[in-house]
Amino acid sequence: MVHDRASETARTILARVPGPIDVGLVLGSGLGSLANRLQSPVVLPYRDLPHLPAPTVEGHSGKLVIGEYGGLKTACFQGRFHTYEGHDLDTVTFPIRVLQRLSVPRVILTAATGGIRGDLGPGSLVCLSDHLNLLGTSPLKGPNDDRLGPRFLDLTEVYSSRLRTLASEEANRLGLSIASGVYACMPGPHYETPAEIRMLRILGADLVGMSTVPEAIVARHGGMDVLGLAIVANWAAGISPNPLTHAEVLESSLAVSGHLADLIEAILARLAREDAQDAVGQRSLDITT
Repeated sequence: MVHDRASETARTILARVPGPIDVGLVLGSGLGSLANRLQSPVVLPYRDLPHLPAPTVEGHSGKLVIGEYGGLKTACFQGRFHTYEGHDLDTVTFPIRVLQRLSVPRVILTAATGGIRGDLGPGSLVCLSDHLNLLGTSPLKGPNDDRLGPRFLDLTEVYSSRLRTLASEEANRLGLSIASGVYACMPGPHYETPAEIRMLRILGADLVGMSTVPEAIVARHGGMDVLGLAIVANWAAGISPNPLTHAEVLESSLAVSGHLADLIEAILARLAREDAQDAVGQRSLDITT
């Protein structure tokens, strides 16, 4: 069962890196270098962790890096899994279940995406406000394990409004432009046709990609707060006259990954300050009650 496998992986991690973890971070295509920001890192290759397969996509190195980032202890997955690699959704979302079994309260999901909305060209930073799950299935399909979450999950607010507000405020403080947008998840691995992009625009999508959405659903199922941050790596099909390539995605992601790393560090530093204030407040409450 997923619960038991995730628990075994979590125990293996805790044997190497004891103590609570404050935040999980999942890195998309070309964004693996963000893990270099972690201080005092402990690197755990996926091959050394039970039940984690090796990623097969360029730009996903397949390492779990745990260290301090912005003052918070962060578990950073360098590389994710996709259904187009042949994985089922239990495997795609397994890192999130591991974070859940580690009692991680919040997760930041990053992605390299295609821009659909006219103002979201390559290099844009976007905070996900909502999504369209167009995979044709749900990661919660099948028997429900009540130890992992409820049978029927409310997705009114998949992406935390509090974390989105915090991200916008920190971006403004850093002088970074960040938009809000709806992410459409398509199965891939082929890029979309121009007709499909026109369909997605009609449906209300601002961005398109092949990941993130199953992870967000499972994180909410597990009670975690979710923040989704995307880099627009290319124009979606039919908008630019140039053919789409994965090399372009990696190159564009790398070009602006420093801005994204700065923003995430600022977000985590802000959360660290708020966590410290909450802890002081709780101690005061304990004294007076």
